[in-house]
Amino acid sequence: MYRVIMGDMQGSGKDWNRREWFASALAASAMAAPTKLPHKIRIAVIGQDGHLGDILSPLPQLPDVEVVAYSDTSAAALASLGKKIKNDQARGFLDQRKMLDESKPDLVAVVNDDGARAGAVLETLQRGIHCIAEKPLAITRSDLDKVKRAARNSKGKLSMLLPLRFAPQFLAMRQVIDSGEIGDVLLLGGQKSYKRGASSDWKNKRSSYGSTMLWIGPHLVDLFYFTGRIKMTEAFCWQTNVKDPALGDRENVVGGVFRLANGGIAELRMDYLRPDIAPTHEDDRLRVAGTKGVVEYTAATGVTVISNDSKPRRIDALPPAGSVFVDFLDTIYNGKPGALTVEEVFHVSDVIQAADDSSRSGRAVKV
Repeated sequence: MYRVIMGDMQGSGKDWNRREWFASALAASAMAAPTKLPHKIRIAVIGQDGHLGDILSPLPQLPDVEVVAYSDTSAAALASLGKKIKNDQARGFLDQRKMLDESKPDLVAVVNDDGARAGAVLETLQRGIHCIAEKPLAITRSDLDKVKRAARNSKGKLSMLLPLRFAPQFLAMRQVIDSGEIGDVLLLGGQKSYKRGASSDWKNKRSSYGSTMLWIGPHLVDLFYFTGRIKMTEAFCWQTNVKDPALGDRENVVGGVFRLANGGIAELRMDYLRPDIAPTHEDDRLRVAGTKGVVEYTAATGVTVISNDSKPRRIDALPPAGSVFVDFLDTIYNGKPGALTVEEVFHVSDVIQAADDSSRSGRAVKV
């Protein structure tokens, strides 16, 4: 259940940026009872170009989990990754296949660059090893199809790093929608606006980045699916780089529209245009409108609700943060129902691939 405080919807809510969500989750983990598993779990890490913190931050609450091996593409990168893992007993490898064969991990976290991800995921699943991967699973439709086939045929389970559905504000929004207060969901809108940041070589090449839709889009598409519980059936997308040659192939403006299975619409906007002077690196927003009301989140207002049944209000006491990695472990080893299923992972992957295909063809693409 959630508790609310009546008041001005423009009042000062908690300014939750993404790094604060993760810091909050880590702090909560430190105070929470450890997550026990039936036996010791040996994990290996491939790369550090993705959100490695989603794997490493929960480790203090996972006494049965140990990083035993890690792999990266150069000696310098390997040394950097080793320092982040902070386990002198873990072995470093420049060859990920050799690492998988010699260290024999129970589970692999794949957080390399987007272009190399599908290959690492396939190597893992083909050995029957559980795999949790950064998003996207692949940057081409053909590679995505290979990953999906491998996952269906492997003894290893697959998940993807979609942490925002475990963040307090979006959990609160889901509770409001599940309560029926805003009625049937018909329109979803989302935003992710980032500071341009320092140049990142792998992100500036299509061969290693894919696209901004494929890299950032999964967050919003997953939030649409998580909160609204409605599949997307068609996508139309525009994405391009405007007046920022230093970003190379990386698109700095993206717009997308999705048809919902119930006839409704979802729309997103993403950019690398947030001013450097802004207090946070990103500005995330989510709005869900239904037949009876609206629930939305912005950093300025927090989570707010207005409906036919109540006055405008802000939800002040949010649910505790969860962890996508802990959820995956609990599903595999403790038999708990997953808050993120592989079917949801595949739907998000199919939707972003359709949107990316649309941006290159100039036509709407079926999901």
